[in-house]
Amino acid sequence: MSTETLEFQAEARQLLQLMVHSIYSNKDVFLRELISNASDALDKRRLAGLTDERLRADDLHIGIEADKDARTLTVRDNGIGMSREDVVGLIGTIARSGTAETLRRLRESKESAELIGQFGVGFYSTFMVADHVTLLTRRAGEETGTRWESDGEGTYTIETVEDAPEGTSVTVHLRPKDEEDALYDYTDEWKIREIVKRYSDFISFPIRMGEEALNSMKALWARPRSEVKDEEYREFYRHVTHDWTDPLETIRMRAEGTFEYEALLFIPSRAPHDLHQRDGRHGVQLYVKRVFIMEDSRELLPDHLRFVKGVVDAADLSLNISREILQQDRHIQLIRRRLAKKVLSTVKDLMANDAEKYRTFWREFGATVKEGLLGGAEDPKAILDVASFASTASEEPTGLADYVARMKDGQDKIYFMTGESRAQVENSPHLEAFRAKGYEVLLLTDPVDEIWVETVPGYDGKEFRSVARGAVDLPAEEVSEERSGAYAPLLTWLNEVLTDVKDVRLTTRLTSSPACLVSDADGLTPTLEKMYKAMGQEVPPVRRILELNPEHPLVGGLKAAHDERAGDPALAETAELLYGTALLAEGGDLADPARFARLLADRLARTV
Repeated sequence: MSTETLEFQAEARQLLQLMVHSIYSNKDVFLRELISNASDALDKRRLAGLTDERLRADDLHIGIEADKDARTLTVRDNGIGMSREDVVGLIGTIARSGTAETLRRLRESKESAELIGQFGVGFYSTFMVADHVTLLTRRAGEETGTRWESDGEGTYTIETVEDAPEGTSVTVHLRPKDEEDALYDYTDEWKIREIVKRYSDFISFPIRMGEEALNSMKALWARPRSEVKDEEYREFYRHVTHDWTDPLETIRMRAEGTFEYEALLFIPSRAPHDLHQRDGRHGVQLYVKRVFIMEDSRELLPDHLRFVKGVVDAADLSLNISREILQQDRHIQLIRRRLAKKVLSTVKDLMANDAEKYRTFWREFGATVKEGLLGGAEDPKAILDVASFASTASEEPTGLADYVARMKDGQDKIYFMTGESRAQVENSPHLEAFRAKGYEVLLLTDPVDEIWVETVPGYDGKEFRSVARGAVDLPAEEVSEERSGAYAPLLTWLNEVLTDVKDVRLTTRLTSSPACLVSDADGLTPTLEKMYKAMGQEVPPVRRILELNPEHPLVGGLKAAHDERAGDPALAETAELLYGTALLAEGGDLADPARFARLLADRLARTV
């Protein structure tokens, strides 16, 4: 036998301390890492056996043995095993390469992708719970094996042995229990079962303790669709989400080529209670080669699709050294884009083929999906394609493609109005001329609508245009110069009397109302102003434009009265009432409701 005793270099000891005390946030992952290494070894032997009969083996499996008296936990496999050179090279990734550069890279967690999948990296997590570790291994097809031992401190030994079985076994000599771990011990059968169930349930090889297999090996996402019953998908959804209602839709994905992954995603049938909570459980579960890595991986789906649940299983991902924190690399971004595209295309199919399911989806998640229009979506059109909105043309919501198909000849804009409710917007004076001329207007009542319409210019080449901003641009006769001249003294006087408005002008926008308030083309809407104030943001006073309908008897009467008795104080009160009714008609708040009520009561008293 050839035994070699080596010392850890000073920097290697620092590296080991970093791994044990800083990289891993949960000690349970040491068993996950050992099982993952064993699964990799079994995979390699299975593949090697396809081309070399000598390396074929029956009953490939992982075994776990716990000895409470000796306080040891052993994980063994009959996989490909390692030669002496493999042990030195793989475990020695840390033991031999104790350089300042390696230490710096791991601390920064920017270039650790090449270390993932190497046996030594996860193997060293055992020293979180062990005061001594023994590894015994023999490469399949070779006659001698290797024993590696260390206490993780000053030295380690590598020894050649003659009687090692094929495969690898790692024996963890557990530290004495401390107060932190007083509730359980890693030799407890229930604790071993819990860790295997949580992290390694879908490993494709049996994980046995005695004769019993601890894992189900039922990775539904890896099985052909024809072999999986709908009830199995529903049961898996309940297992993943703890939601006891059935999912609205199930989505399967498989990507092959240079970067392989599988995904099994679910769209819930109702919004979770924590959908809009910052610390809510959002994201999908992440597996790497069927090994559980992360519960709520938010990096794999954009935030506006955070309601989607399920699993993503990657053949390889760039993770940090502990596999617990995803790095923002091109592989993750690729998965993110493809998953988002698949989810939205599935919703689009529902929109076209299953109206009831689509209505349920949009009712529960429409406002959340539209958050992607604020800048989080790489393809805003994909969101607009699946969006639907209330409309003056129908009691049912309409999609933008249908709106465009119904546009009048010569119409080049998609008209909309925002507000707090459909009833408020639908009864707004701003819609009168559009209704009279048969133009459809979208009624946007979600708070997010106030913001995204500022950032999205249009759809299908048609510009979005608010009917409550700027001058009306409908084909119509403009206010004649003669009428404008006749009303000029009244408009000048109103601009002097009504100090809260930016301007007073005549309009063709109105058909039955005497007046309305409009914002500048680039000004804040009243609803957006309220939202900013509700969030505690200071908003400078917004002065808006009062538009008058010269065809309305009240406006005509006010003009005639002004022409006759321009200095009458009662006219100023009438002007104040006119402005107040326009403000109330759009759901605004009066600065002095009591004064408005008193003026109105006085006027009503004169008519009875």
